Amino acid sequence: MTIGNIDKFIIHFVGNKNNGDVVRFSDTLTDIENIEKYIKQLVSNSFKSEEVYKFYFRPNLELNPMYQFMSSIFKQNESFIEQSQNAGRYLYDKSVHPQIKSGELCVVHFKNCQINNEIVDCIGLFKSENKDTILKVNSTENGFILQDEKGINTNKLDKGCLIFNTKAEDGYLISVVDNTNKNVEAQYWKDEFLGIQPVKNEFHQTNEFLGIAKQYVTNQLTEDFEVSKADQIDLLNRSVEYFKTNETFEKDKFEKEVFQDEGIIESFRNFDNTYRADNEIELSDSFEISSQAVKKQARVFKSVLKLDRNFHIYIHGNKELIEQGVDKDGRKYYKIYYEEES
Repeated sequence: MTIGNIDKFIIHFVGNKNNGDVVRFSDTLTDIENIEKYIKQLVSNSFKSEEVYKFYFRPNLELNPMYQFMSSIFKQNESFIEQSQNAGRYLYDKSVHPQIKSGELCVVHFKNCQINNEIVDCIGLFKSENKDTILKVNSTENGFILQDEKGINTNKLDKGCLIFNTKAEDGYLISVVDNTNKNVEAQYWKDEFLGIQPVKNEFHQTNEFLGIAKQYVTNQLTEDFEVSKADQIDLLNRSVEYFKTNETFEKDKFEKEVFQDEGIIESFRNFDNTYRADNEIELSDSFEISSQAVKKQARVFKSVLKLDRNFHIYIHGNKELIEQGVDKDGRKYYKIYYEEES
C-alpha cells in the first residue's frame, strides 16, 4: 500500500470520559502546508503490516457507527468536518477504561492512494497518547538556552488506522496500528471504537494457524505428554520451517511432518478444534502461505533453552545432536554434538 497526497486534515482532542476529561472539537481544518512530509513520514513508518481488517457489526454492517461516518465522507467529501467530529464523539463515548489516555485525534483525507494495484481515496485516524520530549535551543544575548517541549513523535504512531475506499459493501479494507494498551481490558481501539475484524486472507490464515501451533506446543503438549524443553523447541522450529519451505499449507501434511507421532497428532487436533471454537476462529485446512506472516510469527517462536542463570542454548536444527541426562550426583546435564566451532 502507498499513501498519496493529503486533501484535508483536522485535529480534535479526546479525553477519558470515565475520568471526567473533556472532549474538544475543531470547527475548521488544520493547516499542515509546512509539515505534510512529516505526517506522511509518520504514516509510512507506522503502517508496515500486511494484515488487513474490515468493518463489521452483528447483525448488520450498516449498524456500525464508524462505517457510517467513513462512508459519508467517501460519498460526500464536504461532510468531512462533521463526520470527523462524529468519530471523535464516538471515540469519547468508548474511552471509559481507566487505562485509556487522553490525546489528540487527527482525521486525514488522502487522495490517490494505492492498495492491491487500485488507486483510491483513504481516510486516516491517528490518536496520539504519548508525547516525546525535545530540547529546543533558543538564542540569548550571551549564548543559548535549552527549553524542553513535548510533542508528537513523527516516527511512531500510538494508535491509528487507514480506511481505503474499496470493497465498501464488505466493510472496506483497513490497516491498523495499536502500540499501546495491549492488555485485553483496553483493546477498545479495534473492538469498541472501530468495530473491525481481520479479512480472512492468506496473511490471516497463516498468522492464526502458527499462533495455534505455538499455543499447543508451549502449553498443551506438556499436559498430555512427557517432553523435554529441547523437544518443545524442536517442534516449534519444525512448525516454522514447514511454513518457510512450503508455498501452500495442507493441515494433514503439516501434522505428519511436524508432529509425526499419531498420539501427538490426535492431541493437537483436539486442541485445535477447541481453541478455534473458544476463540471463534474460522480457518481453512488448506491455504496459500504468507511469507510476511511467517516472518512476523517466527520472531515469537522461542528457540532458546535457558539453564539456570548460567547458560542459554540456541537450538535451530537437529535435536538428535543434543542429549539430556542426570549424572550420579543428581546433577542435570545436556550433551551437545557438533562438527565445527565458530
